[in-house]
Amino acid sequence: MGISRPALLTTAVTAGALLLSPLPATAQQGQPGQPEQAAARPHPVRENGAPGSAATASGGPAAAPATGTVAQDAVGVAPDEEHGYPRRTVVTAPPENPADKAIKLGLTPYHSLAPRLNALQKLGDRVSVEVTGRSAGGRELYLVTVTAPESPGQAREQRRMRDLIENSPAAAAEDGRIASSYKTPVFINNNIHGNEWEGTDAALELVEELATANDARTRDLLATNRLYLNITANPDGRVAGTRANSQGFDLNRDFITGSQPESRAIRQITVDKQPVVMLDLHGYVNGTLIEPTTPPHGENYEYDLFLKNSYANALGMEKAVNDLGYTAAEDGVEPPVIPFRDQREGWDDWPPIFTPQYAAFQGAVAAHTVEIPLRVNNNDYDTLPVAELRRRSAINADIAGAAMRATLGHALANRTSLIADQIETFRRGAAGEAQRPVSEETVPGVPGIGPEDVYTTDFPRAYVIPAGEGHGASPAEGRGRSATAAARLVDHLVANDVRVRRASAGFELAGRAYPAGSYVVDMHQPKRGLANVILDEGRDISADVSTMYDISGWSLGLLWGASVDTVDEVREEGGALRVPSRPVVAAAPTGAVPAGQGPLLLRLDDPKELTALNALLAQGVSVRRAADGSAIVPASARQRATVLAERYGVVFTATEEKGTAALHRTRVAAAVTPGERTALAELGFEVLPVSTATLNAGFDWSAADVLYVSSGLQYGGLTPAARTALDGFLSDGGGVVALGSAGAAFNTAAGLLDARPVAGNADANGVVRVTNAGGPVTGGAPAHSFVYSPRWFTDLGAGVRVDQSYGAGNPLVSGHWRAKEEGGGGPSDAAGAASVVSGTSAKGSPVVLFGTEPLFRDHPKGLFAQLGRALLLGAAG
Repeated sequence: MGISRPALLTTAVTAGALLLSPLPATAQQGQPGQPEQAAARPHPVRENGAPGSAATASGGPAAAPATGTVAQDAVGVAPDEEHGYPRRTVVTAPPENPADKAIKLGLTPYHSLAPRLNALQKLGDRVSVEVTGRSAGGRELYLVTVTAPESPGQAREQRRMRDLIENSPAAAAEDGRIASSYKTPVFINNNIHGNEWEGTDAALELVEELATANDARTRDLLATNRLYLNITANPDGRVAGTRANSQGFDLNRDFITGSQPESRAIRQITVDKQPVVMLDLHGYVNGTLIEPTTPPHGENYEYDLFLKNSYANALGMEKAVNDLGYTAAEDGVEPPVIPFRDQREGWDDWPPIFTPQYAAFQGAVAAHTVEIPLRVNNNDYDTLPVAELRRRSAINADIAGAAMRATLGHALANRTSLIADQIETFRRGAAGEAQRPVSEETVPGVPGIGPEDVYTTDFPRAYVIPAGEGHGASPAEGRGRSATAAARLVDHLVANDVRVRRASAGFELAGRAYPAGSYVVDMHQPKRGLANVILDEGRDISADVSTMYDISGWSLGLLWGASVDTVDEVREEGGALRVPSRPVVAAAPTGAVPAGQGPLLLRLDDPKELTALNALLAQGVSVRRAADGSAIVPASARQRATVLAERYGVVFTATEEKGTAALHRTRVAAAVTPGERTALAELGFEVLPVSTATLNAGFDWSAADVLYVSSGLQYGGLTPAARTALDGFLSDGGGVVALGSAGAAFNTAAGLLDARPVAGNADANGVVRVTNAGGPVTGGAPAHSFVYSPRWFTDLGAGVRVDQSYGAGNPLVSGHWRAKEEGGGGPSDAAGAASVVSGTSAKGSPVVLFGTEPLFRDHPKGLFAQLGRALLLGAAG
């Protein structure tokens, strides 16, 4: 459109910031035999690597595939320091699958990838393949590295320079070897949505081209760059022709939760490889959509550096796509679109849940979603002729390849400024400097920058996660509300390469006292944007834009069940944090059982506590419910409690309570989303999937104790026989937990609880303030919840209990929630209204209704227990 490529700037870099006070030298030593690394961060010390550590309990070295929330052990020599390139890995081909959905499109089926990759490695000395993990369905994930050969010594030097860029960015800016010899890391991610196939095939073609080309430009490219290609990020979906993986998860919504093995593999690639430039290949938007995006822009990254580089690369990709010549009417290809330039709103980069946005927090200064144009999935896949599908796929693969080649050209031409800007990103974080708001002065050459594009934040000086001695303790007393939740959050931070330290003695910050063992996140660190996007409460952006592409609030600091205190200012010389501490690679053990011989009390405020309870019930232990919803474990089960405390990191305390009712193993007939199904399994419930079709086909209700409805079950769609069977289950005291629009409709149609549901704006989502009444459902619950298309309940009948209400005034803390166009449905309408209610229906069944989303996408961990408690209550009938 006549817009010239903006000039690229080389940014000056200055000195870094002070760290937390280290332990004495004797306590600071790493493991024996570790090599010294110039300017690298101190080797972290594992906190008491005994059984029962939070690391093991929530997915550490012993159980990483289960949750993905635990840090990699940073102690030892990384593979890049042991081996050079190439590194040939012979990958094993799975059995041929003629049902692979890629075949119809003329694209590469998953079973052909391994033989193709083995052959590519034999073409010369430039191609290396490694397996980075397995998908949820058990398929191997392949990462291909293309670069000029490196000896082990050269690979170690590359690692030294990469570490220096992150750990000592001010020194990196002055390091002549980085300026002359550091290879720019470029990461291309393909096929994260399984039925958006063509990026994989374009990547294979590119690898073959680079493996064999002998022109000077290719030699120069591979001498100065490392190209990393995730061949298919979602092999389950590729084979099945589904957007989601085999667990039903949209992987490009799983950052920053990391619930799925595929997204955790991508996370580790970005941590280990530290890409400067990143592409994520998608489909299908015509014309080809190339980020950067419309407002709002993520306020936690250095957007001036990001916009400068991303826009410049987007222009190059646009030209490369246009140069392919797919402009004839019969091609059906529209000109590319760069949302920042061409659209007003609706395609934002606000949340950290998307792969390119996550990569920006790991140091990428140019990161893009690229949506290739011609649709071949969904209804088109089933209805278009095969010849037309293959024509479209071939064009799409060409366009994906053009975007890749243009990006490599950009990386080659702008190597110095790209590396300098990654260094500057980390330097600002380490120095604790303010962000630079985007403007025509700070980002020259990018047209149309206006006040609607300015999103910055004031980073706190630090966060403190108190030690968590007990439940419900006030942070002002130096104690967190849940030691188990604190450990989970710490492990998740470290897994995302956020630096956390653990206090070796009590300390005081900003007038608050904390005990030894509390965790401190010094915000003078290279990846401060990532730390803040995880821990900060977020921002209400309802007034800034009229619509959002996806969720707009997600705070783990408010939603994961731990206490998180913000330290805005430190009144010491230079603003240093004088806390005696050591770096953390995994949280300290949290499991505990008190001495003695009496019964035990287990709070049910955390998902791990529900998991431990369900394990006890599965073993036949006679557990009773306390008045506040906690579990009372008999003295005879102390040994089993000790094992579970170690396994899950949960805390049992002594009690004299007798309990109000027996708890039983709960079998859940679940009409739910994939995220909810995953969360129920994590909580240890036995899950029986049901739907309208399942019940109409005949369902044995004697196998279930409670029905959970949030999706896929309509009471009015049941046959008379299925409805009679369900009504019999309800009349026998079978409970119901209902959530969302489907749950509210089911409750009304079945005539269960006398409560009128009110639907808020369907586009609303975010973190909200709530008031908990305590008791069996919301006892020990956090003061915040999550909503997605929020609901509330009015006109409550006699006997309907309000378990939780939306906060007064404007309950929205962070996210996007406006009133509907016709009025009503906004946060002020929900203020003070019931968000969770419970009672007994006229049919005698216990019922709990949720207007919030406590299991959304397996994300808000601190809310899981509310749903678990509701299921236990429902099973009590």
